[in-house]
Amino acid sequence: MPACLVPALGLLDGCSLDVAPSFPVVGAYFPAWMFCALVGIAVAIGARVLCLAVGIDDFLSFRLFTYVSLGVLAALAVWLAVFGP
Repeated sequence: MPACLVPALGLLDGCSLDVAPSFPVVGAYFPAWMFCALVGIAVAIGARVLCLAVGIDDFLSFRLFTYVSLGVLAALAVWLAVFGP
């Protein structure tokens, strides 16, 4: 192994399972960010359905930006509540 690759091996230490934010689901490790993304997508779709049912959707100027922002806020809130400090 070339001596120049030895310092690069220290960067692989962050890939250990002890510090990775993941949890086992049916024997496979599921990354936490993917769980938060799924929650964000579900919240964005739910907000769209709710706004259509109430009639607020007609008054929104930037619909895509609004729903994506709500999904991101929900995903970040779940990340902070479940996996945060």
